Amino acid sequence: MTVSAALLVCALVLSGTGGMLILTRSLTRVLVGVILCGNGVNLFVLAATGPAGVPALLYPGVPHDRVTDPLPQAIVLTAVVITLATTAFVLAMAYRSSQLTGSDFVPDDLADRRVVLRAQIAAERAELRTRHRDEGPSAWRQERREQRHRLRVDRASQARAQDSFGDGDPWDDVLGTDPEDAP
Repeated sequence: MTVSAALLVCALVLSGTGGMLILTRSLTRVLVGVILCGNGVNLFVLAATGPAGVPALLYPGVPHDRVTDPLPQAIVLTAVVITLATTAFVLAMAYRSSQLTGSDFVPDDLADRRVVLRAQIAAERAELRTRHRDEGPSAWRQERREQRHRLRVDRASQARAQDSFGDGDPWDDVLGTDPEDAP
């Protein structure tokens, strides 16, 4: 069985480029990445099947080593349908995001940022304790105050972000409110 090196390189480039685009924050780039990654994986599967052969059903007396395996082709056909459905879903998300925010950029989640900040502060506290172990807690009191201040600022920014969504009704925040003159 010989596999074309050009086919494998093309599949590798498509999958790698698609994977890098999926990791970005722009939904348009994620959409292109899903398409590229899906096509790259399909090329990998087809490259793994080996050279083309004759169909088994049309020629009953054909030796088994000359018959093409239909399973990889069926898998690729299924993968094409799944890639199409995923593309439609990401396209709908990008369209709705651009309607709501005017951009397809996905911002940081405030709760995730808060979890990361708490983990950083916990690591800093542990480092401060080991550094000032012999001096006692009064030695790192000022640095502890700065950490508390950073947590308060983060809580305030999270509260402001929650207030900016409107009346707090998730249905209206996501789908938009009805016009006032609607019957």
